[in-house]
Amino acid sequence: MSKATLILANAAVRDRALRWVATAPAGTRIEFREPQRSLDQNSKLWAMLTDVARQHEHYGQRYEPDAWKILFLTALGKELRLAPALDGKGVVSLGTSSSKLSKSEMSDLLEFIAAWGAENRIVWSDPTLAQDAASMGRVAA
Repeated sequence: MSKATLILANAAVRDRALRWVATAPAGTRIEFREPQRSLDQNSKLWAMLTDVARQHEHYGQRYEPDAWKILFLTALGKELRLAPALDGKGVVSLGTSSSKLSKSEMSDLLEFIAAWGAENRIVWSDPTLAQDAASMGRVAA
């Protein structure tokens, strides 16, 4: 087996993980990560980003929700990489993916956007968005 992923969802999966550990060759790497962000968190993220994109300019420019996502992720210290464009004219963002965020990281992002939105007078299309964003990750999503 070159690579495998298990999600510790129940006792049977935990037993399988124990068997794999017990029989793994020396030098095998094992990685533990928090659960990934939920679909509910992702839906809230894109709704909030859309509201920000519709209502706010950044240094006199309007941006699409995906650009706002990169701005917010960068503000939270997530890595942003730039690469020269293939035609050599300018640079492109290689960005960072919100799909790789854990539930707690996504909760931090949603809380940050909610706070930023409050400071910048963003009116959420769904009034529960900011309230829900603040509680995401604190209770099961």
